[in-house]
Amino acid sequence: MAKIGVEHSLTNVQEALKAKGHEVVPLRQENDAKGCDCCVITGQDSNVMGIQNTVTAGSVIEASGLTADEVCQKVEERLR
Repeated sequence: MAKIGVEHSLTNVQEALKAKGHEVVPLRQENDAKGCDCCVITGQDSNVMGIQNTVTAGSVIEASGLTADEVCQKVEERLR
């Protein structure tokens, strides 16, 4: 399956993705996203300083307002 970077505060999403067979990498620093097929973020502090650096070529999914199952569904859609 895919290598998915997930912000450390989204433990329910991490567990749901692991249950579906994905390799989950906790995102603590921006370099943690390198090599990930997709990243899941909370969106709480997205672009606070107005700086946009691309660290990964994979898709980025904002989990704000979504359940863990909805996030998994979006991840799998982006990986197709």
